[in-house]
Amino acid sequence: MNAKLIGLTVWLTLASTAVMSQGFAGLGQAAEGYAVPTPEPSFSFPADHGPHPDFRVEWWYLTAVLEGEDGETYGVQWTLFRSALRPEGDVQVWMGHAGVTTPDEHFTGERLARGGIGQAGVTAQPFAAWIDDWSMQSRADEGDLLDALQLRASLDQAAYTLDLNANGPLVFHGDKGFSIKSNSGQASYYYSQPFYEVKGLLRLPKGNVEVKGQGWLDREWSSQPLDADQFGWDWFSLSFEGGNRLMGFGLRDVSGMSFTYASWITLDGQVTSSNDLRLTPLRTAQVAGRDVPVDWRIELPSQGLDITTSALNDESWQATLFPYWEGPVTASGTHEGQGYLEMTGY
Repeated sequence: MNAKLIGLTVWLTLASTAVMSQGFAGLGQAAEGYAVPTPEPSFSFPADHGPHPDFRVEWWYLTAVLEGEDGETYGVQWTLFRSALRPEGDVQVWMGHAGVTTPDEHFTGERLARGGIGQAGVTAQPFAAWIDDWSMQSRADEGDLLDALQLRASLDQAAYTLDLNANGPLVFHGDKGFSIKSNSGQASYYYSQPFYEVKGLLRLPKGNVEVKGQGWLDREWSSQPLDADQFGWDWFSLSFEGGNRLMGFGLRDVSGMSFTYASWITLDGQVTSSNDLRLTPLRTAQVAGRDVPVDWRIELPSQGLDITTSALNDESWQATLFPYWEGPVTASGTHEGQGYLEMTGY
């Protein structure tokens, strides 16, 4: 059996387990035996840009909103997920997702791999993350290794090569990177690089398009990031005119309640944590046979924020092993801007 078939078999096993288990994609399963996040973390770089195999799940998650030389808006996603199959950390599997969104089309790709054979992985120094021929690799000669990246992915009908340069610092969510996700105390370690300037090339069915714009990288790891009854989330990363940023999420549970949190990020990288985030769906679209809220009202009274977000393309559905909605949005109201929205559990 070749590596791809082994990887697929492993992920299908995980998928069938997750469907019967707790939380979206099994992320609410008990963390018994695995390492768990603790308050007051001490991060060490570049080591913490790399994998943490004693934690069950981890991801390197990059999105970018881009403007083409043709005047169109585009979105790009590149994600690498790592999962440990047992607490000893000696059996790892990897899953990659990539997406390209246009106003009229959405292209999705997925790669599956097992660890230990070189098909997928992450190294901290020099920083590189890859699965098959998809890659996120440091171009930095000095400073933090995530300050300059090159990103590549090829899908069935689309591909991209992008250069990213950070013009701000890493930021840490929650309490100095300890990010609580439920009233029961489930948590993750979570930091971001939200200040990328991006330029490069999209290869689309209509031809090549030179693009430039803004990007955002999330780094997160945990062993039980969700409570057992949390089945989905609505997650925003937004960049506003003037330079401020917002990361905000609502984690939905079976009672219909949502655990919310927001990081308000200033241009110099200062973070204010807030629990007064309010998320209200405004418009629902039929996507992949599901009712998905694609336009939202976001309120953060502590920062005087009251905005509406609108999807670039309602059909931004990632038809992957664990399907979800992921696409670019524009923001209007008290603050103007753009960013990305991810929704699961619909």
